[in-house]
Amino acid sequence: MMKDQYDNRLTTASAAACDAYVTGLARVLEGQAGARRAFRTAVAEDPGFALGWVGLARSSQYAGDMAAARQAIATARGLTAGLTAREVSHLQAFDLMLSGQTGPAYKAIRAHVDSYPRDALVAQTCTSVFGLIGFSGQPGREAETLAFNASLLPHYGEDWWVLSQYAFALCETGNLAEADRLIDRAMALNPRSAHGAHVRSHVSYEMGETATGRAFLTEWLTDYDAAGMMFTHLNWHAALWALEQGDIDHMWARVDAAVAPEAGSGGPAINVLTDTASILHRATMAGVEVSRARWAQVSDFAQAAFPATGNAFIDVHAALAHAMAGREEALDGIIDHPAGPAADLVPDLARGFRAAARQDWDAVVRSMTRAMSDLARIGGSRAQRDMVEQTLLSALMAQGKTEEAQVIAALRRPVLADQLAAA
Repeated sequence: MMKDQYDNRLTTASAAACDAYVTGLARVLEGQAGARRAFRTAVAEDPGFALGWVGLARSSQYAGDMAAARQAIATARGLTAGLTAREVSHLQAFDLMLSGQTGPAYKAIRAHVDSYPRDALVAQTCTSVFGLIGFSGQPGREAETLAFNASLLPHYGEDWWVLSQYAFALCETGNLAEADRLIDRAMALNPRSAHGAHVRSHVSYEMGETATGRAFLTEWLTDYDAAGMMFTHLNWHAALWALEQGDIDHMWARVDAAVAPEAGSGGPAINVLTDTASILHRATMAGVEVSRARWAQVSDFAQAAFPATGNAFIDVHAALAHAMAGREEALDGIIDHPAGPAADLVPDLARGFRAAARQDWDAVVRSMTRAMSDLARIGGSRAQRDMVEQTLLSALMAQGKTEEAQVIAALRRPVLADQLAAA
């Protein structure tokens, strides 16, 4: 009987197809290059392998090739004869998600994971800050992600993937000591997991371990394939630490080689947009000169890759790029037509960035403050949302309200307080 690495039965008679599927699943969970290639091999070895086609659909989605993802899931839909109940449920969940029905998909995935908790390809859709819970726009999304990851622990044992995801959820909810311990365990089990290296970076960031985190990530990235799905984002982390340490030349080298749209890294479009906009804005706030041309490139990319609103995390970063590039029409489109579950937060944040571009510090403080009550709803990690916190703090500092800025930093994001005190 063919099975994946988590002991789930696979309906295929081909050992080669099964082996390729196992490789593809591992590559997805590790964030390493080669997942799509492995799933293509799986369906080439057995064109009737339904879950191989589902894996190809999911890996194509990660690659930003939604046409291929829809074609692959459509092929899988025609191959349900003889599948186990788990496989049918697995296929149906991804079919809903890839057709854009995120609400029904979330319900289907939660029901599926309740019945088949070791079906990792389905479970991973809800484990991270970029998952269905992470981008739900709902209050309490961080606590819900933590609870979801905790529910997986009894079913996986000493598994590097589950330990790393749980560590990330702990990090995002403030349990840094336990997150630190668990990510070290996970990385010992699989040192080449890009997702593990990512979580390690977040824990180090939240603990204020700039030198240690930068040294770890610099070494880890030396032999990471540029085609890996985390390549852009991990280089953003490295660039952010370089900025924090005043190594501006190295920051620009990372941005230009691996993060910015013109780098052509092939990373997920969401990372290219949000990470580039974020590092440029943080650099500006740190006193680094950022050309209007750089902002124009990010604005162009945002309009091409995300022409419609709907994801607050994306929309906020697009608004930042448009504001800094002076693209008023594009910015107005986001302010006037927000969409998605956290749409109510987008206009104030977008107006805040417009005010920052104009150095209208009073307007920055008014707009950003209104959006701060439940900023986590826009999605992304605490480290990523620090950009918003820093914009507010920079505006207060520009007004001479240093003490107020320090109090807010100490209350909301203590990891920023020492940086602010040193500014």
